[in-house]
Amino acid sequence: MQENSSPSTAPGESGLYNRIAVLRAERGISRQDLADAVGVNYQTIGFLERGDYGPSLKLAFQIAEYFGLPVDAIFSTQPFKPLSEQVYGTGKPSAVPRTEPGTEESK
Repeated sequence: MQENSSPSTAPGESGLYNRIAVLRAERGISRQDLADAVGVNYQTIGFLERGDYGPSLKLAFQIAEYFGLPVDAIFSTQPFKPLSEQVYGTGKPSAVPRTEPGTEESK
């Protein structure tokens, strides 16, 4: 029996990784809203997000234009790095030294 692969670690049948779900979530956009904007069925957006369907070049450009991003910021043949790693150069939070209240740090 095979285990199901998580969408973040496997590109699905299309062979593409994408950030459509993340972009929709951070902007509060439903699948239906995105589908209406690019002229497809809302189920197509779900298939794209899961990697079950690879978009046509035209659809990829329409989605990129809708989000105001380059196509390669949304679709890739390689797994995307976590945004925290891309923006801050690390995937792990750095420890910040703290001082106890009422005490001063020695200089």
